[in-house]
This record gives sequence, C-alpha cells and structure tokens, in this order.
Amino acid sequence: MTETKPLYLKMVDTLELKIRDSMSANDRLPSERELSEEFQVSRITVRQALKELEARGLIYKMQGKGTFVSSIENVKTDLASTYSFTEQMRKLGKTPETKILSFEKVPVTAYLASYLNMEVGTEVFELERLRLADGLPLMFERTYMPVAPFEGLTEELLPQKPLYDIFAQDFNQNIRIAEEEFAASIALDYEAELLDIKKGSAVLHITRRTYNDKNLMIEFTFSIARADQFRYHITHQPS
Repeated sequence: MTETKPLYLKMVDTLELKIRDSMSANDRLPSERELSEEFQVSRITVRQALKELEARGLIYKMQGKGTFVSSIENVKTDLASTYSFTEQMRKLGKTPETKILSFEKVPVTAYLASYLNMEVGTEVFELERLRLADGLPLMFERTYMPVAPFEGLTEELLPQKPLYDIFAQDFNQNIRIAEEEFAASIALDYEAELLDIKKGSAVLHITRRTYNDKNLMIEFTFSIARADQFRYHITHQPS
C-alpha cells in the first residue's frame, strides 16, 4: 500500500524548488494568507511547511517583517580553518558589522574558572558583541580574555579592526590554534530578541578556545548563532 505524502511536505517540495531555481537570498516570501490561497491549504499546513523549510536552512523569519529566503550558497563555514567571523562573511560576499554591546572587567566565576583555567575571582575582560552581515543579526558572542596579555585594551579600540588583528598587531599575541565545539539548542528570550527571531527558534551554541604560540588560552568565547543562517562544513583527513 502506497503512503500518501502529507500536504505540507508537498508544499515544501514545491517551495524548495522555487527558492532554489528562481529566488535570491533575502527575497521575501508571500504571507501565510497568500500561501494558503495559492496552495489551497489551511494556515496550519502553511505553518508546518514553513517550519520545515526553516529547519532545512532555506528560509528565515524576521518578527513583524515576514519570511525571507536564506543565503544558500555552496560556500560553507569551515570549522577546521576559519575562526574569524569578519573574514568568513567577506569571503561570502557579505558586509560584516559588529556592534559592541558591553565591555568591562569582571571576576571569574566558578563556572568560568573551569573553562579558563583560572582561580575564582581573577579579573578578566568580558566583551559582548552582536555580529551582523548585510544588516542581518547572525550571532551573539560573549568573550572572556585574561587581563594580563591585553593590559591597556579599551572599548574604543575594539570597533577599529577584527579582534584577532588587535591580538596580533596591538598586543603581540600570535594565535597557534582555535578549538570550537558546537551543539544545537533553542533561543531564549534575550537571545531571540537580539537575533530578531522568535523565542524557541533553532540556534547553534558554539564555544571557542583560542591559544597563543606559548600555548596559553587567550580567549574563551560562547556564541549563539542563528541556525537558519549557518551551515558548517568540516573536512577530515587521515593522519
């Protein structure tokens, strides 16, 4: 007995073909009402289809503005070789932008101490940034850096160039390796507001540890990225 494909999946197939063949990144999709009329299906079916397209990374939603086509170029972020958001966005032909949300010295908590290999109470720089590409918020980052290697770092210096250029050019901190781990999660209220997505939307939690050429950790960053805008590619090679 042949199973009948659900209506929402038939709609997904049609819309995916249209998106890939005749639409461009950031094109606006018709409203739920318009799609309901076009496909002669209920609003519930439309929402199911849009949810599936969003899960596949083909569309993204902006609160109060509508649903838009995601960037689906073949170029993917390579975790093995790329750790600069600015550089990667430029490779994709996008205009990167960074908004500094906060910058201050804070004491290391017990939770952070385990990551930073520092004693509880030691002061570190805490930097919060919102990363955008072509005006679209993509990632929220909270970065911790030991004070000693970056004594003299000011908030005024941060917007002038990428953080890793500041490390190398202003503080003679040469990066040996950056390690990243990522996991799927959902956006909480504060995160959703910053990234302009609905609470509960899919996001990626990314942690990065960066070491200098003396094998000292000089950065620990916790990032929350929009899952509808990031696609990761990792290449494994035999040793």
